[in-house]
Amino acid sequence: MSTPDDRRYTEQHEWALVQGGAGAGTVVRVGITDHAQDALGDIVFVQLPEVGSAVAPGNPIGEVESTKSVSDVYSPVAGVVAAVNEALADAPETVNADPYGAGWLVEISVPGDAGDPTEGLLDAAAYEALVDAT
Repeated sequence: MSTPDDRRYTEQHEWALVQGGAGAGTVVRVGITDHAQDALGDIVFVQLPEVGSAVAPGNPIGEVESTKSVSDVYSPVAGVVAAVNEALADAPETVNADPYGAGWLVEISVPGDAGDPTEGLLDAAAYEALVDAT
């Protein structure tokens, strides 16, 4: 299982990567972890929110459908959806092939006064410990 150190993780198996520095214009890219895509199996459909949708931590922002099941994707941060990965409409399997790269799901614009938007999420070591414990 791959768990990059440059991002934070949720207990629901999403990752969050700050794309810009703290302050105005902070954008957080979100996807599901390698562990999650592996557990789901072959992903066949991804439902993502509309650009401009307000999101809150822990609330569903979309679904990932595989040959095994349908799973909600939860927002790790509060903000507004700034972009969705349109390429997944035609190639949802990209989430399986590259969950931390081309398989990203959404980008969320976070208010400038929010500080570190990923504060409180798990680091790579804590996420790996969570996965190992299950």
